[in-house]
Amino acid sequence: MKKMLSLQLVWSLAMALFLMGTQASAQIQTPAASPSASVTQVVGLTKVTVDYSRPSVKGRKIFGDLAPYGKLWRTGANAATKITFSDEVMLEGNKVPAGEYALYTIPGEKEWTVVIHKNTKLWGDGGPDYKQEDDQVRFKVTPKRLNEKVESFTIGFADLTNSSGVLQISWENTLVPVKITTDVDTKVMAQIREKVINGTNVTPALYAAAASYYADTNKDLKQALAWMKQANEKDPKFWNLHQQAKMQAKLNDFKGATTTAQKSIELAKKENNADYVALNEKLLAEIKNKK
Repeated sequence: MKKMLSLQLVWSLAMALFLMGTQASAQIQTPAASPSASVTQVVGLTKVTVDYSRPSVKGRKIFGDLAPYGKLWRTGANAATKITFSDEVMLEGNKVPAGEYALYTIPGEKEWTVVIHKNTKLWGDGGPDYKQEDDQVRFKVTPKRLNEKVESFTIGFADLTNSSGVLQISWENTLVPVKITTDVDTKVMAQIREKVINGTNVTPALYAAAASYYADTNKDLKQALAWMKQANEKDPKFWNLHQQAKMQAKLNDFKGATTTAQKSIELAKKENNADYVALNEKLLAEIKNKK
């Protein structure tokens, strides 16, 4: 009796697996009308990720028709577009805390409203479940007319700097720019204070990084030079020596800059780095003209 029950159990399991396989093989996979996409960009020190779907024009009139003017739009297709910030950012001057949000827009012929919404669980434009009180922020931007048509809806990034970038929403003949600004200086300066100014075991790499940041952001150039010298005294690198030479030249120490640039050339040649040889030779020519 037990043997018969065991055989029946095995047979039942085998049939269940067979039916599951038959059902799976009966399904046909086809391309999505609006394929999903994800784009990630580091802006300053902040990671920005957008997850969205990409419908295509397919000969249709989009803005003012398929996406009506004055009506909340999911900014893509299928589920609402989601945007995630790893740190607090400013969007067109509006503060947005770190976190994940739904990205809605309200298209307009001459002006768009961008909506950063805290409820990310809604489908499409949210319908009756959308509540404006759940908006994190709303702000207006000016769209741009494109000469060439964008067939597939696209979200990307452009005009990146050390602390900012532009989120671009593009479809049909319209581009909508959203300026993203991040607080880089506060974060970097906190690291410099901790690891260099108050550090107990400061490596040449840390000295060089702090020096480069001070020089690039027009802070205390004399302090930057002091740190770069400390880096090169312990572990001279041709790229750091080149930076030191540029700092010395800016401080009108042309003799010191010349010596440092020549040493950078010597090390760059040993490493077969023609680019830094050329950079230093250009710097030496500029110094010669200033003397």
